[in-house]
Amino acid sequence: MSHGNSIPAFLYGTAWKEQRTAALTELALRAGFRGVDTANQRRHYFEAGVGEGLSASYRAGIVTRKDLFLQTKFTYQRGQDHRLPYDPAATLGLQVSQSLASSLKNLGTDHVDSFVLHGPSYNEWGDADAEVWEAMRKERDAGRTRLLGVSNVSLHHLEQMEATGAEVPALVQNRCFARLAWDREVRSFCNQRNMIYQGFSLLTANPQVLRHRPFADFAASLHATPAQVVFSFARAIGILPLTGTSDAEHMREDLASLDLKLSPEIVRAMESIAG
Repeated sequence: MSHGNSIPAFLYGTAWKEQRTAALTELALRAGFRGVDTANQRRHYFEAGVGEGLSASYRAGIVTRKDLFLQTKFTYQRGQDHRLPYDPAATLGLQVSQSLASSLKNLGTDHVDSFVLHGPSYNEWGDADAEVWEAMRKERDAGRTRLLGVSNVSLHHLEQMEATGAEVPALVQNRCFARLAWDREVRSFCNQRNMIYQGFSLLTANPQVLRHRPFADFAASLHATPAQVVFSFARAIGILPLTGTSDAEHMREDLASLDLKLSPEIVRAMESIAG
């Protein structure tokens, strides 16, 4: 499964931004981000605000649609509040198509680049997930998305999914904890199957790493911020990072981490700080 250069090396995450979503989406694109992650889940995201930010960026000549990688998600009703993007009485398959149709309208596009299942229905990969995944596959085959992914999954979910004979996802997106060796088991599963691993909360989930004195000293010795070192490390171990910063300077710094190269010794040391 080859993805070419279709996914930028850094994604901008739009969760928890509420009324600032449009302005921050535009700011991120001005800073140089070309990948935007959102979800049709009003509880944590304001997807229509992302669309407003995109429209403003197109009008300002910052980007065109074809410059961008847009990723959104289908979220089960238990992950939503009362502002549902689908009819709760509809079948799950219909909810998927209603959710994506609503996303395309919100984002002002005829397709997204990636459509992600925002976490399995329960602790097991079950019939509901199989039904939703099949509906997502139909959306992909109809040209409304290019890639399919799953997020917030355990190794157990992925193994169960594979055991059912389901098409494996093109990508996995998980919260990344240093204390779990940066999600090593799931990363390994993805790596063996040429799946893209996206990591979020790299900073917020790991304050102990950023506060670790040797780590802070090391970042200073590289003339880099601790965040830049974490993002560079993430890429070195095969993680495509997301950042959700709302600070323009941090946006530029985070993107500048693409030019930071860590030695294999440093990468190994960081894996041991954490794990």
